[in-house]
Amino acid sequence: MKSDASTSAAPLKGLGGPLRSSEPARALPAVLPAVHLLEEASDLLVVHLDFPAALETCERAWESLAEEPASGTVVEVKCSLCVVGIQALAEMNRWREVLSWVLQYYQDPQKLPPKVLELCILLYSKMQEPGAVLAVVDAWLQDPDNQGLPEYGSLAELHVLRVLLPLGRLSEAEELALGSAAFSEEQREEVLQAIRTARQQSTQKPLSSQEQPKPSQEGSFSRKLMSLLRLLHRLWGSVASHLLSQPFRKSLLAALILCLLVLRFDPASPSSLPFIYQLAQLFRRIQKATLSRLYPLALRD
Repeated sequence: MKSDASTSAAPLKGLGGPLRSSEPARALPAVLPAVHLLEEASDLLVVHLDFPAALETCERAWESLAEEPASGTVVEVKCSLCVVGIQALAEMNRWREVLSWVLQYYQDPQKLPPKVLELCILLYSKMQEPGAVLAVVDAWLQDPDNQGLPEYGSLAELHVLRVLLPLGRLSEAEELALGSAAFSEEQREEVLQAIRTARQQSTQKPLSSQEQPKPSQEGSFSRKLMSLLRLLHRLWGSVASHLLSQPFRKSLLAALILCLLVLRFDPASPSSLPFIYQLAQLFRRIQKATLSRLYPLALRD
């Protein structure tokens, strides 16, 4: 019988410690199934990555503990089940259900274990929805039974930094930092410094788009026009230098002679006079434009 009792109590090590002889033996059959289910859920979560099965196993373990009195071991097993369940929901991208899933078992926010509350704050803060846990954390911090817990100071600091400041509730954060005796001096100074920084950032408003200096549309148009004129000037210079080159002249003359031969054009015919006149005007304009580029001062005089 003695060996049986020691064997039955062995799986409870690490959760609440082995049972003492003064504790009722009837608690063992109710606790052991939940412990085994907790181990199974942890294995499904970490080893097999079967998150739905891990969550379902946690829920079965909770059901087995529903009628169990709140002993130290049962409280710790419930907390561990919540931790595994929260991780499983987060892995399935069902993090929005975490708070409601936890509260369906604890029902009263003031009764949440500190570790579970910390995970909820960190999760919703990371997902940029700290407002979802605001009421729950406020209720937990205001409960007199929780104010004596060793985790109260760290949770209050986390609430200020991860919930109140991101929500812009600077007055509430300052009131909590100054009014709570759970803060150490170092914690209080760090929190107050974070509040001052957040207040400075909120008062420094950047210049609006209307107040920012806008470039003058007139000046921009003028610059674009000048750039276009310079580009056209360079292009025309290239064309003019090409027109003055001897090979181009020869090519143009050869093309004209070829045209006359192919079309059997008779310069002496009266019908040819308009074409010859237009061609002469074209050569005159090209010559004038070219000379104006090369000798602008001479032509001006």
